[in-house]
Amino acid sequence: MRFLFHIAWRYLFAKKSHNVINIISAISAIGMAVGTAALILILSVYNGFDSIIRDNLSDLDPDIRAVASEGKFFLPDGPLWDSLRQDERIESISEVLEDNVFLNYGGQQGIARAKGVGDKFDEASGIGRHCVEGQFSLHHSEVPLCSVGASLAYRMGIRAHFTSPLELYYPDPKSNISLVDPTSSLRSVKLWPKSLFSISADIDNELIIVPIESMRRITGLSYGELSSLEIRLKDGSEKNVRSFIKDYRGLEQAGFVLQDRFAQHPSLFKMMRYEKLAIYLILIFVVIIIAFNVFGSLSMLVIEKSGDMQTFRSMGASENCIRKIFFYEGWMISLSGLLVGLVAGIGLALLQQITGLVKMPGNYLVNSYPVVLQASDVLFTALGVAVAGLAIAFIGSRSALAQVGRGSGQ
Repeated sequence: MRFLFHIAWRYLFAKKSHNVINIISAISAIGMAVGTAALILILSVYNGFDSIIRDNLSDLDPDIRAVASEGKFFLPDGPLWDSLRQDERIESISEVLEDNVFLNYGGQQGIARAKGVGDKFDEASGIGRHCVEGQFSLHHSEVPLCSVGASLAYRMGIRAHFTSPLELYYPDPKSNISLVDPTSSLRSVKLWPKSLFSISADIDNELIIVPIESMRRITGLSYGELSSLEIRLKDGSEKNVRSFIKDYRGLEQAGFVLQDRFAQHPSLFKMMRYEKLAIYLILIFVVIIIAFNVFGSLSMLVIEKSGDMQTFRSMGASENCIRKIFFYEGWMISLSGLLVGLVAGIGLALLQQITGLVKMPGNYLVNSYPVVLQASDVLFTALGVAVAGLAIAFIGSRSALAQVGRGSGQ
């Protein structure tokens, strides 16, 4: 086995009589290197945009959200809830009362998702960092204020510090709907826009943040009733979040659900996983197409070394041994391109990640292309390219020898 590998090594790196074979082999290796480096770079850039989305969501969404398994609202009361509130792993707990409301602003009307929060929500969430106009605040003395998503504000003509109030309407569960005067069966509250925020397209298009007292007033719920309880941990790593949820499984038996970030936005995170998988498969397919250059290189090498093959046969070498020589050669071409591509891809990704050398055109949240290099991406890239090269080398060696065999038979 080592002898066959040594012959393949000599065929690949020793001087050949036909320089065109050297060129084709080099092109094949360079193509594999470019495909490998591109795969690492594109996946790293995707990781960078993914991390920006996660960071933006983390400023609004908590590490853990407690909701009722049935119904919209619940009362977090009992020994288990008291134990949870006293847990030393918790950095902050925010009470939230959230539901859909009808909006009216200067004759413009629409539907929005109103999120009622307490006064300390800004400190706990960091939503203030995403304000594109005005400053986040929910009270000015006794005047209730609100913060509106940028897309929703643009659609309804809302600007911060305008003197016109934003009116919120919610059905009164204790009143019957009147066909003569439908507004009589609605509860309403007036709020003054203080700031506009931008987090993501979906959130900006539907969310308005209001004082929780205003939400209680229009929903008619009693004090203490909530739609969710938002929990932020001192260490919000996935491991600690899973451990925390596991410690309070008793809440699930009582009719409550503790959601991590993935459970809070299942569709978004599934879409992000599928998009990354699709990018990986598309680029691997491109690498496979590039790897077919190895097929041509092996075919020409088999033709050139036909005399050597006759010598090997006369020395007692089987067809399987001869096939392995060219199989090893084809795979070494792929592996040499893989190694060069890994070094180039990792080096360029780290360079962009550290220095931000390549800038993004236009006005975005970041000035340069975000890059996050992950070991798992490097591993799966190496595995995918190596398997592709292995398959092409196997098919190429068998096909090339079969064609030469048919040609010599004729």
